[in-house]
Amino acid sequence: MAIQNHPRRTFLRTTGQAAIAWTAASYSRILGANDKVNLGLIGAGERGRHVMSLFQKTEQVNVTAVCDVYAEMIDKAKSAAPGAKAFGDHRKLLEEKQLDAVLIGVPDHWHAATAIDALNAGKDVYVEKPLTLRIEEGPKIVKAARVNNRVCQVGLQQRSGAHYIEAKQKYMDTGALGKITLVRTWWHGNGYHLRRAPASLATRPSNLDWARFLGPVSWREWDPQQYWNWRAYLDFGGGQVTDLFTHWIDVVHMFMGNDSPTSGVAAGGVYHYKDGRTAPDTINVLLEYGGLHTATFEATLAPGIRGAGVEFCGTQGKLYIDRERYEWSPAARGAKPVEVKGPNYDFTLDHVKNFLECCASRKKPNCDVYDGHRSAMASHLGNISYVQKRRLNFDPQREEILPL
Repeated sequence: MAIQNHPRRTFLRTTGQAAIAWTAASYSRILGANDKVNLGLIGAGERGRHVMSLFQKTEQVNVTAVCDVYAEMIDKAKSAAPGAKAFGDHRKLLEEKQLDAVLIGVPDHWHAATAIDALNAGKDVYVEKPLTLRIEEGPKIVKAARVNNRVCQVGLQQRSGAHYIEAKQKYMDTGALGKITLVRTWWHGNGYHLRRAPASLATRPSNLDWARFLGPVSWREWDPQQYWNWRAYLDFGGGQVTDLFTHWIDVVHMFMGNDSPTSGVAAGGVYHYKDGRTAPDTINVLLEYGGLHTATFEATLAPGIRGAGVEFCGTQGKLYIDRERYEWSPAARGAKPVEVKGPNYDFTLDHVKNFLECCASRKKPNCDVYDGHRSAMASHLGNISYVQKRRLNFDPQREEILPL
């Protein structure tokens, strides 16, 4: 069944083996207006540390705990948060009673378990996108957030970007584009998916817990590439589709007010970078939304083409937007386009601030867990179609792939 949004209510929290009824007033710490949030970082890699630095920039948090499977990453995080306790297992970190919230920056295959554990432990959660690795994980995370009455923000930061909000209000909400029949998205030449493991990882470091990194994934011997560039392997991540398209399809959902794809088809392959990766280096995805419009995604790692953006194509004009600017082009012959620049800083900071505001107000954040789930769900349709090599028909209410 489709997940429904629930009002604040009495809910259950599991502590050890006992389930006890509690209310929002039972939260481990009641935060006052001037209290700082005690934050734990789970996953202290490059992205996790960067977002942690944005939390610190707000001057509204104390980073009191850091967790990672690799001690070197913990040391790097602790250099910016010297008072933080160190953990190798996120479950131990979550036992910290004074911890108010966690930032989850682990690889995608750990998102569901880590988020659910944190929500069940009574922590508010900021989790990097995509929310899930598998389509069936989303409802479980949404339920954990709702049952425990926790704030859960997914790191789809466009929802907090000032120029995204402005473009939506000016051109989408007013109907200026007319009837939109096609939304094009693309993200080419993302070099992060071509990372090569450093020579220092040729042999597994003694302070790196490989078994813990693998977690739910089937055993394989140490492979520095699968650790360092996990986004290129479908056991750990969804490649360019969930890493990149999830950002753009979330913009589509936000602007169109429709998060219900009814079919999906994809084609692509590992055409050039035959380095052991299982995620395609080139991919095309096409989603249909209930006979209303289509949304496409195109991506290649080949360096001959670069760039990323979203383009809404309507009967009265076209709206282009990316992380730097938006441009409105009326359909009338000779009409001049209108270009507006976005902020000249990483507006993930605004997304972080929104999360912290919601930790205090208990309101839903700009990218609530349900929104993050639905955007990951749409991306998963593309990957499932790619793997199964067939068109998928989808029931967006029951969230089920329909039989052929």
